[in-house]
Amino acid sequence: MNTKQHTLKESFSLQGKGLHTGLKIKIKFNPAPENHGYKIKRIDLEDQPVIDAVAENVNGTQRGTVISKNNVQISTIEHALAALYAMQVDNCLIEVDAPEFPILDGSASEYVKEIERVGLKGQNAERDYYIVKNKIEVKDEETGASIVVLPEDQFVINTLIAYDSVILDSQFATLDKLEDFPKEIAASRTFVFVREIEPLLENNLIKGGDLDNAIVIYEKQISQERFDQLADQMNVEHKDATQLGYIMHKPLVFPNEPARHKLLDILGDIALIGKPIRGRIIATCPGHKINNKLARLIRKDIKLNDIQAPEYNPNTPPVMDINRIRELLPHRFPFLFVDKIIEIGEKHIIGVKNVSVNEPFFQGHFPEEPVMPGVLLVETMAQTGGLLVLNSVDEPQRYSTYFLKIDAVKFRHKVVPGDTLLFRLDFTSEIRRGIANMKGYCFVGEKLVCEAEFMAQIIKNK
Repeated sequence: MNTKQHTLKESFSLQGKGLHTGLKIKIKFNPAPENHGYKIKRIDLEDQPVIDAVAENVNGTQRGTVISKNNVQISTIEHALAALYAMQVDNCLIEVDAPEFPILDGSASEYVKEIERVGLKGQNAERDYYIVKNKIEVKDEETGASIVVLPEDQFVINTLIAYDSVILDSQFATLDKLEDFPKEIAASRTFVFVREIEPLLENNLIKGGDLDNAIVIYEKQISQERFDQLADQMNVEHKDATQLGYIMHKPLVFPNEPARHKLLDILGDIALIGKPIRGRIIATCPGHKINNKLARLIRKDIKLNDIQAPEYNPNTPPVMDINRIRELLPHRFPFLFVDKIIEIGEKHIIGVKNVSVNEPFFQGHFPEEPVMPGVLLVETMAQTGGLLVLNSVDEPQRYSTYFLKIDAVKFRHKVVPGDTLLFRLDFTSEIRRGIANMKGYCFVGEKLVCEAEFMAQIIKNK
């Protein structure tokens, strides 16, 4: 699993007609800086407005995902976003000269081929995953659709579809890892039943639909005259109205291609949460509406929790135990508060402190209602940050860290005996002239109890 963000090595362009507008469309995918996410620019409009590709900007889910802001909209974005998400492109600026993306062949295949051709460029920023820690469920009582999201070590999707059709009834598709997307999912095309075409045309949709950019399912016989009329409306050749089945030009790529395409759509809509997910999605009869309902729910959780609590498995050996911590930090009883380090990277560290009723400070804070002093939460956070700073230098035992400034301290909940504290510290800038800036968080379980910003100086010991 990649831990760093990625963008495209270079730009690429595609062109084709719009599924719903029928317009000839050009679209360009450009590299973008760290933490940019997916943004879409309408270059056909005078001020070239840019719309963030996020779930709350979705304002339509009929036969495609539509995003809108300030009366500017862009539709049919899901296939391109599925390709970006599955190919693990974190940051991309998309320029399009129409109110929708081109449908191409109805799949994500051409997008994937171009991404593979230009390649990816690694970036310095850490990839910020949304880690599913508890069951999430959304339902649509009207359609019977449901999506359940469960904790999982990686990203997995299971999709089940079911239709009242002699041609397409029930199908199942699975994506066990994103690396399988190019071969297993990308070529799966959108699909439509002939019985759906007339109402879609009446709603001024699928002007660009044909037998080359969709799976077309003819499963309920109609008169030859009516069949010919629909063909004329779609500008496609006439077919024998007595022959039921799949009537598009290219045969099925996979026996369960419709189910695989529904999985592709989920990826495109889930891309709108703005973060890669680590979890298992189980979708039953999904569609863009319920996909967006799930994406909005996760976006809401992200906004309520600026940062997720670190994952902690006490059975996993620490990367630094107390003996190693004592080698690096000068603190001793009763002022050494970090018990172990469970994760450390170039720009972040995660430490653990187990709070016991035998802590000496509880004798006076407070005898009848023991509460860990907030200043000691900050001190423990600072010690954890000191270990991160020392990890950035050679021969760390020869250095010490001294904190120059502590800002923006917030205490959200009290800490009591029996709590296990998880501390996460991140560098907020590069270390320059021995000065390090960090942002720190303290959690009990999933609950953020304290946060602060630090400035520290690295000094060689005498």
